[in-house]
Amino acid sequence: MAQDQIRQMVNFILQEAHEKANEIRVKTEHDFNLEKQTLVHEAKLAIQEEFAKKEKDREIQERIARSAEIGECKVKKMRNRDDLLKQLLNEAGGKCAMVARGANYSQLLQKLIIQGLIKIEDLEVKVYCRPEDKATVAEILPGAVEEYVSIIKEASGITLKPKVSMNEDESLDLPESTYGGVKMTSLNGKIVCDNTMLARLNLVYEELLPSIREILFPEQ
Repeated sequence: MAQDQIRQMVNFILQEAHEKANEIRVKTEHDFNLEKQTLVHEAKLAIQEEFAKKEKDREIQERIARSAEIGECKVKKMRNRDDLLKQLLNEAGGKCAMVARGANYSQLLQKLIIQGLIKIEDLEVKVYCRPEDKATVAEILPGAVEEYVSIIKEASGITLKPKVSMNEDESLDLPESTYGGVKMTSLNGKIVCDNTMLARLNLVYEELLPSIREILFPEQ
């Protein structure tokens, strides 16, 4: 009798142990699955976040590359335009050089000297020119001064006696790149009137540059 009771108690204890172990196993599996789902979900979020970050970085790099490409194209376009304008200016300079070899060049030089004297408004003036123009300038200089005096007398009633001389320092002769014309100074070079063909060309070029750009590079 006592052994049956003991056996029943042992069986009861074993049953309780099995049930408890089963509860623990079920709870452990549940907790494990829950934690696994949480880890998987967090991993997915991390992967999505990393992918989004990389995608954003890729888009930023594409925009930067596209912007750089557009900027490079603009710079190239501006460089090509500048080259074309320089070519145009050089071709115009060649035309000026042809004028300096023309039959009416001496008359042009005389007008440029008269204009320079009027602009400078000083009685002591020095005239600079290219070496090949010296003989022509020396020939027309007296007539230019005489006409200048006549113009001032007619305008103001005053008879001037200007002292206009040619530059004698060969190192200061105008270079061939000026295309001709004269440069005139007074007050030991403090006052300068650049009436070279190059200076006149640059002046006209700057004045007409907006119109030239509009003709050569019309906006689409």
